[in-house]
Amino acid sequence: MPDDPTLIIQVPRGSAIERQLSEHRPPSPNEDDVLVQTGPTDGQGVLEAMAGEAVLTVPAPGELGRHAEELRRVLVRAGSGTAPLVVIIQAGEELLEEDAAPLAAAARRAPRTVIARVIRPSER
Repeated sequence: MPDDPTLIIQVPRGSAIERQLSEHRPPSPNEDDVLVQTGPTDGQGVLEAMAGEAVLTVPAPGELGRHAEELRRVLVRAGSGTAPLVVIIQAGEELLEEDAAPLAAAARRAPRTVIARVIRPSER
């Protein structure tokens, strides 16, 4: 049985980011390190609440690179526990490689599984 993924990316079902990630998975040294999950949404397309311990919130995927050091620090220092560590991305249409790279690198060093949760599609 393969190890648990180090990073789980949860996105709203039927969203543009779901389509983008199904066509272009984020790169990872080990194929099983990153898992993309779709989740149920409410009537406005907002991802419904799920379990985990929120450790950082950013407004959009592009902010992950700008907050790479803080991201690494909060994930590494989270300590032991049973709940996954959750990085909340308030809105997004796509997760580019340059956005996913610092997240995946920090998740590999974290003591628990990390979930990146994209809450809703971006407002345009």
